[in-house]
Amino acid sequence: MPNSHQSYPKVCLLLHGFTGGPFEVEPLGSHLQSKGYTVSIPVLPGHAGDDRHLGEVTWQQWVEEAEREAGRLAETYGSFDLAGFSMGGLIAAYLASRYPVRRLVLISASVIYLSPKRFATEMWEEVRRKNWSAFYKVQTTPLHAVLQFMMLVRSLRREIGRVQVPTLVVQGERDEIVHPYSARYLEQNLGGEVQVKYFSNSRHLIFLDIETKEVCEAISAFYEGDDNEAEKKIRS
Repeated sequence: MPNSHQSYPKVCLLLHGFTGGPFEVEPLGSHLQSKGYTVSIPVLPGHAGDDRHLGEVTWQQWVEEAEREAGRLAETYGSFDLAGFSMGGLIAAYLASRYPVRRLVLISASVIYLSPKRFATEMWEEVRRKNWSAFYKVQTTPLHAVLQFMMLVRSLRREIGRVQVPTLVVQGERDEIVHPYSARYLEQNLGGEVQVKYFSNSRHLIFLDIETKEVCEAISAFYEGDDNEAEKKIRS
């Protein structure tokens, strides 16, 4: 149940995923804005809307851009809520132990990937639907960027155990990119209080799927829950 006397700033930083852009999390941003939140969705270097090519940047630059915005929000508002989608989830976990994050949401976080067999099955489903966008993305993503992404995953996965703030883990059970077991991994390895919500009909782009409304409502309900524990974590 939401606090009757809200004392925290309604501010949220949203981080998009690898090769994606703000469009991946904008439905959540719009939903939070309708609840009175100030929402920030930075574009990570080399991604949508950036003049630099994805093959010319490093994983450290993705983290540094997210840190710049986290620092700005911390200086302006004192504390903020945070959500990261896919690769953005790992970056969000890194930020959560270094900035005054009140509550954290990890959405389809890039921790464990699908087996080749399941990936092939999902790709065959895309062929049947005549959806060629997934193949186009695989063919056009620079190898340099893929290697940078792999280095980011290896470097930031160790940050998960350092997270002490209340965290909601969101995972689509039909995710064709990130294995649903990732949610279990996060539940077992995050350092603070953890809630996990699975969405049985959702694929990887969970905010562009059929359960978008339910996912957004679950996240806003988590943010608007009793903030006593979250405030305690920030002050400690």
